[in-house]
Amino acid sequence: MTDARVGIIVGSTSDLEIMKACTEQLERFEVPTELTVASAHRNPERVHEWATTARRRGLQVIIAAAGKAAHLAGAVAAYTSLPVVAVPIKTSDLGGLDSLLSTVQMPSGVPVACVAINGAKNAAILATQIIAAGDPALVQVLEDFKRELAQG
Repeated sequence: MTDARVGIIVGSTSDLEIMKACTEQLERFEVPTELTVASAHRNPERVHEWATTARRRGLQVIIAAAGKAAHLAGAVAAYTSLPVVAVPIKTSDLGGLDSLLSTVQMPSGVPVACVAINGAKNAAILATQIIAAGDPALVQVLEDFKRELAQG
């Protein structure tokens, strides 16, 4: 078991630059994370192993980021009962619309929350809000954050 509360999985190392906003926001909230790179298409066994053991490792929420035929979040959600937040990554082919549509077309029974294309920071905020439902200290962190946003 690790101290990580949020697991971040990205489909490619090229997604890491976008996801920097996610990891930085979670660091500001002092929410421990773990990060792995595994593609639903190129490394399906690795995705399976990572997702099926996520709860045992202490994770409470998973953030999955992928581009193009972005099946990573759905594949992860198929293997775990943890909440999964997807970040569709902007692509050079269709500007991220391909990623977005691949992500939001989940079948009944396999829910995936989805933020905006390249919405890495919002994924971190949403994951923290989910965890805060059972953590009063994080509620205060989020309220302080929202107050700072309102002040501009």
